[in-house]
Amino acid sequence: MHAYRSHTCADLNKSNVGETVRLSGWVHRIRDHGGLLFIDLRDHYGITQVMADPDSPVFSDLEKVRSEWCIQIEGNVLARDESLVNASIPTGEVEVFIRGLEVLGKSEELPLMVFGDQEYPEETRLRYRYLDLRREKMQKNMLLRSNMVASIRRRMWDKGFNEYQTPIITASSPEGARDFLVPSRQHPGKFYALPQAPQQFKQLMMVSGFDKYFQIAPCFRDEDPRADRSPTDFYQLDLEMSFVTQQDVFDTIQPVMQGVFEEFGGGRKVDTEWPQISYKDAAKWYGSDKPDLRNPIKMQDCSEHFRGSGFAIFAKLLEQDGTEVRAIPAPTGGSRKFCDRMNKFAQAEGLPGMGYIFWRKQSPDSIAQERGITVKDVNALIKSGEIVLGNEAAGPLAKNIGPERTEAIRQQLGLDVGDAAFFLGGKPKAFESVAGRARNVIGEELGLTDKDRFAFAWVVDFPIYEADEETGKIDFEHNPFSMPQGGVEALQGDPLKVLGYQYDLACNGYELVSGAIRNHRPEIMFKAFEIAGYGKDEVEKRFGGMVNAFQYGAPPHGGCAAGIDRMVMLLADEANIREVIMFPMNQRAEDLMMSAPSEPMNDQLMELGLRVIPQDQ
Repeated sequence: MHAYRSHTCADLNKSNVGETVRLSGWVHRIRDHGGLLFIDLRDHYGITQVMADPDSPVFSDLEKVRSEWCIQIEGNVLARDESLVNASIPTGEVEVFIRGLEVLGKSEELPLMVFGDQEYPEETRLRYRYLDLRREKMQKNMLLRSNMVASIRRRMWDKGFNEYQTPIITASSPEGARDFLVPSRQHPGKFYALPQAPQQFKQLMMVSGFDKYFQIAPCFRDEDPRADRSPTDFYQLDLEMSFVTQQDVFDTIQPVMQGVFEEFGGGRKVDTEWPQISYKDAAKWYGSDKPDLRNPIKMQDCSEHFRGSGFAIFAKLLEQDGTEVRAIPAPTGGSRKFCDRMNKFAQAEGLPGMGYIFWRKQSPDSIAQERGITVKDVNALIKSGEIVLGNEAAGPLAKNIGPERTEAIRQQLGLDVGDAAFFLGGKPKAFESVAGRARNVIGEELGLTDKDRFAFAWVVDFPIYEADEETGKIDFEHNPFSMPQGGVEALQGDPLKVLGYQYDLACNGYELVSGAIRNHRPEIMFKAFEIAGYGKDEVEKRFGGMVNAFQYGAPPHGGCAAGIDRMVMLLADEANIREVIMFPMNQRAEDLMMSAPSEPMNDQLMELGLRVIPQDQ
């Protein structure tokens, strides 16, 4: 028999009754039933109930065992009484009577319990991550991650991609975030950088003649943390292809992503139709470049209904260039209580409020007020059929703009009695993000968002440039290495109208994939950077390796990268990315378990020729 175990804690069933077995694992739970000791023994694979009574030669030793001790037991497999079968676990028909015990590792008093679903502060969980990871949910999340990555690799290999590794220590290159710098001992005063992404290397591979590349790549960015982003490092499915169009990239990555979500989505619906939405329309309709299409609400421009209206705030606003009023339809949201709740949401977002209209069945009171007659007379006219109750608009906006305009808004938005609409106005860039969040809240609160679904959408036609509102200076708005649509000719006109072959894939409100068809022509690249104020010398200095390579027969190429951590987060139905990373940092980019970052020793600094300047606290 093996020194530690003959079976795992998930292996035993009725066919093993009568066998002598050896198991090793952790004490998950102990139950003392007056002379009978029951222990749920747990390993990575499952749980087996083991037990002993005073006839066991190790009963007295077993009484000393505590939660999370690592033990080895030897004993006989017994069938449980039919009334005691635990159908919720694979080993629930049997138990093991213990005849031998060895303590492999004692445990001190636990700072957090592994058994049960008790919540602990994040600081405690990360400081004792090795205990936190013993919990069933965390074991499942990490196993999901491992299996998902294995599935991705198989799918990429089946598509004819080859996996290659790119350097971890490289030159600093602006990719949109801060680099982690690494001082060089052999070259005092110079620094390497950890790569924000394998971007330049994978493009250089295409120049080298490798047609299809992929990698499960570690990326390093010194970023502020968010619930869906690690502040230090993350992993992505990185891929690049030669001689491809934008649609070729879409057609390649969709079956991989769709297949992974179908395989690990737990039966949730995975959309097979992935619409392509322009960046401009995504902002207009959803207030986000990563729209959640599980929510059917689509915002609309309602400016014309408020232009010259009795609602002075919007009417005056629309006299300014570049402004508009946007409506957020809210089917079934037609109650003053809900409208007031959404108004408070807007105030919490830093706005003075959010205008609204809701539609309800006409009341005799409102008709009496409108016609200047009594309610009694109205009721009589209703009874005689001379008045038929219709619908009416309610709320402060409705009173200001009148029934004709409110009816035109209702028809444009396709709303009816019991529905509502909310309105925000100004320059779109100033209110779009708030409008997008309001859309999400409305969808959630009204039960319009389909939770049992993965909804994907390609966001395309990203603008390459933007202008600073104060100075008017032109700079890159998105990836500067994207091929401009229309090539060099497009760069001769208004730069703010230049769109790039750049794309993102959104799923359920998260950006999962980002990519582009690359600008592989040096003359187009120099012109693109010149418009943003970067001279040829500066481009060659910053991106010399890639610019030089493009002068030697670079093929058209493009690709993308998919965030592994975010994919697992969605599949595991977790709201925080730290729940799917084995050893994550905290919100302050600290590793509480390993005490990182830490102060270097003096001899390390001397060897590197560095000195730390104390910071004011």
